[in-house]
Amino acid sequence: MNKRIDELNAKKNKLALGGGDSAIEKQKSIGKLTARERIDAILDKNSFDECDMFVRHNVHDFGMEKKELPCDGVITGTGTINGRPICIYAQDFTVQGGSLGLMHARKITKVMDYSLRMRIPCIGINDSGGARIQEGVDALAGYGEIFYRNTLASGVVPQISVILGPCAGGAVYSPALTDFVFVVENTSKMFITGPNVIETVLGEKISQEELGGAKVHAEITGNAHFYAKDEKECFQLIQKLLSFLPANNNEQPQTITPQLPKESFNIENIIPNDPKQPYDVKEIIKAIADDSDFLEVQALFAPNIVIGFGRIEGKTVGFVANQPLYLAGVLDCDSADKAARFIRFCDSFNIPIITLEDMPGYLPGVDQEHAGVIRHGAKMLYAYSEATVPKITVILRKAYGGGYIAMNSRHLGADFVFSWPSAEIAVMGPEGAANIIFKSDISNSENPTETRIEKVKEYTDKFANPYVAASKGYIDDIIEPKETRKKLAHALLISQAKEEYHPKKKHGLPPF
Repeated sequence: MNKRIDELNAKKNKLALGGGDSAIEKQKSIGKLTARERIDAILDKNSFDECDMFVRHNVHDFGMEKKELPCDGVITGTGTINGRPICIYAQDFTVQGGSLGLMHARKITKVMDYSLRMRIPCIGINDSGGARIQEGVDALAGYGEIFYRNTLASGVVPQISVILGPCAGGAVYSPALTDFVFVVENTSKMFITGPNVIETVLGEKISQEELGGAKVHAEITGNAHFYAKDEKECFQLIQKLLSFLPANNNEQPQTITPQLPKESFNIENIIPNDPKQPYDVKEIIKAIADDSDFLEVQALFAPNIVIGFGRIEGKTVGFVANQPLYLAGVLDCDSADKAARFIRFCDSFNIPIITLEDMPGYLPGVDQEHAGVIRHGAKMLYAYSEATVPKITVILRKAYGGGYIAMNSRHLGADFVFSWPSAEIAVMGPEGAANIIFKSDISNSENPTETRIEKVKEYTDKFANPYVAASKGYIDDIIEPKETRKKLAHALLISQAKEEYHPKKKHGLPPF
């Protein structure tokens, strides 16, 4: 028996070396960890339990029958993060460039099936040259089987993709189907067609980094949700994200010991007296959230809206907030997409949604209209209307026109709507409204400038305040800023057993 055990250990040790010492050294020389090191860095110490270590490819063409590909280029298994079970896989670039073949794909789909069956999150670390050309259609079949499972698991278990190397061609669609994508500066690459193909077909020269680097996807495309400077920071972000999430859609997020916000964030001093002056809405979030802890999602993309996770009285909440620092907090195509997707995630995983509103409307202009702002803007209306989790809105300042409706108004099913005294709720801003309503009075006046100022004030006093909406029951209460956290905590407590029923249907048709 001892001989057999020694033989087993020798085989495992050889397989654990992946592509061998030289390939590992090359991986590390460009600042990348190996697949096994990455798994160990993400999971709790000594918690990883590998499966399918001995799986081999079954290709007999193009000299592949002579090649041994340890673990077929992907490490799969289960483990824990902060004691909570996780499924995980990591492509091994030291083995045939991490290329995906049929058995490689089946190792991944097997652990994805575990994730769905055991109702636990799944983390996929992507570092691959793409489909293994020698396997032809079998490799393509493997990708298809992965995409299918991504779709089945969507809204059932959290799915996280980590891009720690190249991810090209069909390979990019699996990350796009998952809930959150993590990228690392100067390491992550994502694109459908690489620079060489683009140059050949279109004559355009562009580097891999410029085409599909980490910053491109974090800032421009919105394909990445978290941007890290290095792999260590990336893994810490993954661990923190999972601390806010439930294991599956049948569970509630974990409750931790409540903490008061830090005293340095004084909610009463954040919003300027001048309604035209900007401020950082993240300071308001931090003045509300437990320990002022806020994990922002897609921080670099569409910064005119802020989304992310925090806690109130120890319970996870999702924040959606207009950001007056950028474009005055207006909604446009990208910010609407960003918010709508986040709202649907929160709704899928039983996370209450808190909306902080200060926005003058939708971004005007030919570019936005031609980019489909009608369709994109409607995604937010759909997402809020569809969501059945507790939905609470606080109107901080501006709430004009369609923006008032879109930001989780009572009319879209908000459970609680509160307003600060600084709120301005109207069809449009006082200046624009006065120009339309009092056009004749202003133009016929001996002093049009003075008359206009008077009429703007008249409109402001009558309509640009929260009291008209409150008188109609559209707002539950007008509160002082210092009452906000207490009101939110009470609303969350009252609504924790909320049930809401929508018409039975196979599924709706969101404005994709």
